[in-house]
Amino acid sequence: MSLDNSWWENLLAYLELRWDTVLSDALGHILLVLLSIALATVIGVGLGVLTYRTQRPRELVLAVTSTILTVPSLALFGIFIGIPGLGLGARSVVVALTLYGLLPIVRNTIVGLRQVDPAIVESAQGMGLGGTQRLLRVELPLAWPVIITGIRVSTLVLIGIAAIGAYINGPGLGNQIFSGLAHIGGASALSEVLAGTLGIVILAILFDLFYVAVSRLTIPRGIR
Repeated sequence: MSLDNSWWENLLAYLELRWDTVLSDALGHILLVLLSIALATVIGVGLGVLTYRTQRPRELVLAVTSTILTVPSLALFGIFIGIPGLGLGARSVVVALTLYGLLPIVRNTIVGLRQVDPAIVESAQGMGLGGTQRLLRVELPLAWPVIITGIRVSTLVLIGIAAIGAYINGPGLGNQIFSGLAHIGGASALSEVLAGTLGIVILAILFDLFYVAVSRLTIPRGIR
């Protein structure tokens, strides 16, 4: 499977012929990443909020999430295949991606909250704000620039890992890549691999631009 002068024309011809399939895989990829990053954000921010004040729980959470990120994706997908209720398909992929997305979010939540100026927190306390009010109205908003950076990093990581989920019948552009690799040397093999790969790159760029826009809309100029 080698690149020649006609690879671009072959890719365009393949996209014209199989546009519906590629678009369906791209939409499946997007939904897979969105669901996984939403779950990872809820869990990751929650763990960060619960542990940022205490050293041992904080270190334990960071150690566990760091360890998860070192597990090879195929191995983790294989583990979930054997769990009742998961098996082959999107459920196992979502669970795996959620776990992979935790570390940057947990770490940045902890770092962001710990960087909040204690004087500001004390001022809020002096104004009569309780612990929950201080967290929601003062600490989390000030930590938000760091937290959204963690979410952004996790999302870009998951866009790439999600492609491997096709190995266990998960949705997404990985189906294009694995289909092409399955018949290397075939007429459309290279085009399938390129369609999946370029699609993932384009999605990563679009998601990154989305986070740039969200950051500008949600972070006041004074704390950017």
